[in-house]
Amino acid sequence: MTPDLTDFLAPGVAADDVPELATLAAAQPLIDAFITLFRGSEAEVLLRLLVLREIGQESESPRWSPDALRSRFTYLDPVKLETVLKRLRDNAILSFGEDGLYYLSDIGRNAVAAVTMLLRFSTEEDAELGFLTAQLAGLQAVGSVTPEALGHLLSKLNDLTWHFEEAIASGSEFHIQRARRRLSANERWLGRGTEILNSLLADPDVPFEIARVAQRIGLAQSRLARVDAGFQRALNKIEAQRVTLGASGISSSDVAAWLRGLSAEQLAGFAEEALATVPNVTLLAGGHELLDRAEAVLSDDVREHEEDVALPPPDTAAVSQAPEQDDLALLQHFTRRIGALPRQVPLQYVVAGGGFAHAAYRLSLLALLADGESAGPADGPIGDFMRLPVDVHFGDHLVEVDEDEIARMSEGSIAPRHTPAPLTAPLAASPAPSTAADPTLTDA
Repeated sequence: MTPDLTDFLAPGVAADDVPELATLAAAQPLIDAFITLFRGSEAEVLLRLLVLREIGQESESPRWSPDALRSRFTYLDPVKLETVLKRLRDNAILSFGEDGLYYLSDIGRNAVAAVTMLLRFSTEEDAELGFLTAQLAGLQAVGSVTPEALGHLLSKLNDLTWHFEEAIASGSEFHIQRARRRLSANERWLGRGTEILNSLLADPDVPFEIARVAQRIGLAQSRLARVDAGFQRALNKIEAQRVTLGASGISSSDVAAWLRGLSAEQLAGFAEEALATVPNVTLLAGGHELLDRAEAVLSDDVREHEEDVALPPPDTAAVSQAPEQDDLALLQHFTRRIGALPRQVPLQYVVAGGGFAHAAYRLSLLALLADGESAGPADGPIGDFMRLPVDVHFGDHLVEVDEDEIARMSEGSIAPRHTPAPLTAPLAASPAPSTAADPTLTDA
């Protein structure tokens, strides 16, 4: 029986003129079942749901005798139990067979299944997204996905995006961290939603309206995936502005978190004897005192003293010292050593010596020399080094050195110019690649 909606519609509009009401009117028996369950006081609603769930959980023997129900609900008042059973039976949620046994009707079983699913997700941090995703996965499994079901998921994703953006805009460390935890709790459902969307969009026969909403859901999920980076940037800005209380290691964020954990009574206790209802006047000035002060302020001597902005006398400037110069002794020694090479030698014999730091410096100079004379300045010790008549070749592998704080380095050779310089065989090749433009030296 369709309810009379005349009083709720605009003048001249009939219920048949509103297509959106047709779907609800067709589901009137299911709506009546939920009305039966949720009409009345909170205690009555909880009692009906309790009885309905207990009856529906018995899967081996789904039929109950009146005595079995009384034995099952011994903790309930018998009169109240009979009232609940009669209400469920009168509204076609609970049926009473000719054999004298109670059992759930089809509508009642659908209602208890829906309530059970909602209660399953109520224990999680974001029950809405989990429920909508699970519902969509079930519809996809039976091949009955509708644009309306996709629209519910899209609305929830947009709501989450708005919530996260508001948290970032607030600049509150606590709001941002709480929103970030909420995003982490929803990662499983976001991943599951992505799988469903990929399956829908991979179907060439999917209806256009479903494909359109699915693409919008994909964009919403992409925005949510970028929100975590926004959280990190906002937290980095807050970290740069955080204040540490002396050398205690306690920051302003720690103090704020501690204060947020206190009750209103504890916060009010801090104000006791700290605030006065009237100002504590230690000195009461009369008219004569105020006049004396005004005369002193207006006097020329005081004004001249306050306006005196003369600079202090100059001090004797410190004697300037010669600017510091770089120590190029190692470069000059290496230049002479390279220039005196009689023949081709492997790089590890030229680079090693003096520890890892000196070896790394020599290897960087050889890499610069391999780039050609134009890579360095024209004058000075570096220019002299770049004009050395030698050729440097780097290989594509690493050789084992294991001495002088060097574990491995790029293979290669250095030879006087105009001398054939084939690459010498490495002492022990390693599978790790090394490009010629980027010589490698590994610390032992």
